[in-house]
Amino acid sequence: MEDFKQRLLENGYFRQEELVFRDCGPEQQVRVSALLNKMAAFAGYDYDARGLTHEVLWNNREVFLLSRAALRIHLCPRAGDLLDITTWEDGAKGAHMRRNYEMADQEGRVLVSARTDWILVDPVTRKILRPSAFTARPLQTSDRVLDCPETQKIALPREGAEDRGTRRVRWSDLDGNGHLFSGNYGDIVWDALPEDLQARCPREFQINYSREAVLGDVLRLEGVRRGESYWMEGLGPRGSCFTALCVF
Repeated sequence: MEDFKQRLLENGYFRQEELVFRDCGPEQQVRVSALLNKMAAFAGYDYDARGLTHEVLWNNREVFLLSRAALRIHLCPRAGDLLDITTWEDGAKGAHMRRNYEMADQEGRVLVSARTDWILVDPVTRKILRPSAFTARPLQTSDRVLDCPETQKIALPREGAEDRGTRRVRWSDLDGNGHLFSGNYGDIVWDALPEDLQARCPREFQINYSREAVLGDVLRLEGVRRGESYWMEGLGPRGSCFTALCVF
C-alpha cells in the first residue's frame, strides 16, 4: 500500500495496465474505444486516490462530464503490452477543466498522448458550473510538454457526407449515470467506418461529446472522407450527440 501511495505524484496518478485481447481488434492492435475507456477510468482513479469519489463529488453537487478528447498514437499498442499510464490536471480554459495522459511502454517510449476537456455540472439541476466553482480541491496546472494536438471543436464538412447507417443505444452501452458511456463511442465510430479503414490504427483521433444519449435513442451516422481523414457525426433525437475525426 505504501508503494502504491508513493506512485501518486503531486499532480498526477500512475498505474500499470496490461492490454488484453478484449482491448484489441482482430489485428491485435488496441481499439480506440479501449483507450477512451482507460482515459475515463484513470480520471476516476486519480480523484478516488485523493478521497474524491463519485459519491463525495455527487454530495458536493459537483460532477464531471467529458466534453472533448484528442489523442495522438505515436506507436500503436498491441495485445500483451504492459503500459505505464499517467494522468494529470492541466488547469482550465474557459468553461473546460483540462486533463492530460501519457501511455508508455516498459522502455519508457510514449505510445499514446491524450488531452481531455471536462465540464463541471451540478447533477441535480444539470447546470454547467465554472471551473472556479469547484470546491473539492484546488485545480492544478502543469508545464509538462505533451506531444498531442489541442482539443478543438469538430464540424462535419458541408460537402461529401455519406450515410453510415444507424445505431440504437442498448442497455449494455450504458454507464452508472444511465447514459451512453464515453468509451463506447469509439466502437460506434469504428463499426461505421468504411471497411478499408477499420483495420488501420489512426495517427490521431478527436471527439466532441455534444449531448447525452440514453437507452433506446437511435443515432443516425453521417461520415465524410477527405484523403487520410474521416469525420463522423452521430445525430440523435435531440440533435448532434457526437462528432469525431480520425486521421490515418
